[in-house]
Amino acid sequence: MKNSYKKIAAEAAREAGDKLLWYFERLKKGDVISKAKHDIVTPADLASEKIILRAIKKNFPNHNILSEEGGQQKKKNSEYLWVVDPLDGTTNFAMGNPLFSISIGLFKNNEPILGVIYVPILNNLYTAKKGIGAFLNNKKIQVSKEGKISNAFLTFCHGSQRKDIERATNIHKKLKLKARDIRQIGSAAIECAWVAQGKVEAIIIPGVHVWDIAAGALLVREAGGNVTDINGKNWNIYSNGIIASNKAIKTTLSRTIKSIK
Repeated sequence: MKNSYKKIAAEAAREAGDKLLWYFERLKKGDVISKAKHDIVTPADLASEKIILRAIKKNFPNHNILSEEGGQQKKKNSEYLWVVDPLDGTTNFAMGNPLFSISIGLFKNNEPILGVIYVPILNNLYTAKKGIGAFLNNKKIQVSKEGKISNAFLTFCHGSQRKDIERATNIHKKLKLKARDIRQIGSAAIECAWVAQGKVEAIIIPGVHVWDIAAGALLVREAGGNVTDINGKNWNIYSNGIIASNKAIKTTLSRTIKSIK
């Protein structure tokens, strides 16, 4: 894989991150626009997206792009697809919570080959290339080795669809009794990055959009972790839901979640 893919994506993420911080420092209540009950957008989302898409189109004009706000760009005859979330954690952002991120993933023939996650407030740049490993600010990272659910820290997101929320609530109740603790961060990309970094043992999301985890799924895999859909099957670009965890806890976690309807 070309090193230029990572370079361009990382540079775009940092530039977009600077723009997000500019908006964050000047945030006003009226800046929030509702797309749906559990889905909002701000001018910052659009400004960040503009920067990232401009970089991709300039450097890789023949590649396909799928972005949260802009949707699927005009389809081209290419094996490459960029999947972009210009502001993952928009609700956090809108509430003045600085835990938000940028997620950029690159797929080749529907297989993830590059992932870039940038957390502007921490200046943390997570990168992963297929077969190369996962890195935080150019230092290699690995998932934790914790194998007991009773000692595990988990992160969780309920999703936005009613069926996902109902199942997520049931899963949360059961795991809350088993795990050391469960946290809801509000950014799936950050949660995946923390699994890859070994800060938490797993992230569970019964229903999720691919742009939220396109970069994070590869990051966890390249950090030595395991990524499946919510039913324990191997995760792919079309999967509904995600369980990303270290390998020591994956079997127990998957079995517990499968037993919950």
